[in-house]
Amino acid sequence: MRLQEFWSRLADHFGSMRAETVARDHLFSSLGGRSAVDAIDAGVPVRRVWLAICEEFEVPPKLR
Repeated sequence: MRLQEFWSRLADHFGSMRAETVARDHLFSSLGGRSAVDAIDAGVPVRRVWLAICEEFEVPPKLR
């Protein structure tokens, strides 16, 4: 998954304003207690970050 696709999916699912909050402010235990943005910056694959968000926010499997 490319970073552009990640941001697009976030905006589609959460809306553009909430997507920013989810990515920057929410800390995910499955990402080592980091935010999605911090995890990506640390080199965690974007797909893994997206799946962590999906798990945390119960995104339907067909949208993952």
